[in-house]
Amino acid sequence: MSGIALIITFVIAIAIMIVAISRWNVHPFLALMGVSLLLAIFIGLPLKDIPGVIGSGFSGIFSSIGIVIILGALIGTILEKTGAALKLAEMVVRLVGRKHPQLAMEIMGWVVSIPVFCDSGFVILDPIRKALRKKTQFSSVAMTVALSAGLYTSHVLIPPTPGPIAAAGTLGIGDNLFMVIVIGTLCSIPSLVVAYFYANYIGKKIKSGEDLGEEEEGVDYDTLLKSFGDLPNGFLSLAPILMPILAMALGSLSAALKWKGALASLFSFTGTPIIALTIGLLFGILLLIQRSEMKYFNTMTTDTLKVVGPILFITAAGGVLGKVIASAGFVAFMQEHASVLAAVGIFFPFLISAILKTAQGSSTVAITTTAGIMGSIAESSSMMTALGLASPMAAVLTVMAIGAGSMTVSHANDSYFWVVTNFGKLKPEDGYKTQTMVTLLQGLASIIFIWLFSLILL
Repeated sequence: MSGIALIITFVIAIAIMIVAISRWNVHPFLALMGVSLLLAIFIGLPLKDIPGVIGSGFSGIFSSIGIVIILGALIGTILEKTGAALKLAEMVVRLVGRKHPQLAMEIMGWVVSIPVFCDSGFVILDPIRKALRKKTQFSSVAMTVALSAGLYTSHVLIPPTPGPIAAAGTLGIGDNLFMVIVIGTLCSIPSLVVAYFYANYIGKKIKSGEDLGEEEEGVDYDTLLKSFGDLPNGFLSLAPILMPILAMALGSLSAALKWKGALASLFSFTGTPIIALTIGLLFGILLLIQRSEMKYFNTMTTDTLKVVGPILFITAAGGVLGKVIASAGFVAFMQEHASVLAAVGIFFPFLISAILKTAQGSSTVAITTTAGIMGSIAESSSMMTALGLASPMAAVLTVMAIGAGSMTVSHANDSYFWVVTNFGKLKPEDGYKTQTMVTLLQGLASIIFIWLFSLILL
């Protein structure tokens, strides 16, 4: 099949996948696997080779990132169930002060969503938002938008949230999560800044049910905190997040400085993502023991596996699609036109992710599918190589670009859109002016920053 025909076939395949997920309500896993199989047959891969291509694409994802995603999600569940997430939120309020409640909500959302899914994070923090609004009489809309934006930013940019972990593993930098965390933190800044100013702006234009007095009277902030009882101490609440980052940092530092001996071997061992997150989980277990809640650990694990399972399978199915694309000769055609594609560069994964996000609603599906299409920097036949993004730093920035695209935009086909509008007492039409618009601005601000970053680092 010729290059142009391959491109047309690829576009049609992606369109069919989007329609299957968003219009026919087919599960993303089945849509990805079905499209991958049909694409492999249609482009003329030898029938005897197709099972092997599918199998290698599927198993490769599980072997590289499966355990890491499970550990990260389990840490998030522990922080949520023990009240540690609320403790982190309270620490942020103390740091920022109650005179800037929208900033406090944005920062606490950003912190809590690093290990906790943004949907869950909004539900966890919404009582604090309402209590702070009652105490400060600040705009409910501004605080809702700020909280939503803070949660969303770290959800798509910073591990151990499953999406960025999956993208890093698929692109071949799963062993360098510390760098992804560092760059993800830096790339969060423009997203948070633009969201902060937009929250203040739109808060003056739109009134929610809470602002209009339709919300039932709730407790104030101090009473709310007392209602949760004795929250965990600050160190134990932060340790499950901080310790894995510290372990990965020491591992990276040891490798960069070429340290030798037993200590270097130890840092190299503990700095791998699986071991680093295991250390974080051990601190989470310590938190459970300190709270006398160890009896719930088995239930927490079971619940976490139920949530993470679909993400793992969707991620693996994305890997299958990427493997089929790589085997089709599509990348070879792209490499022949590398001079044209070089002008697109880091914007290519952003656009693919943004199209998938807007069309089918799930940020995680957009991230994992786009990463599967891009392939690994270790493979000469991948899209990463074709786009000239084959270095580790280029792969890190590609993870960021994919994450930025997966923010752009949240609207009615996104479950998070309804979480934000319903809990924030916003009308659906106001949801487009708040949640949809702020995610558009966040995505654009992020990709512009990432592009500028790439001019310096690549």
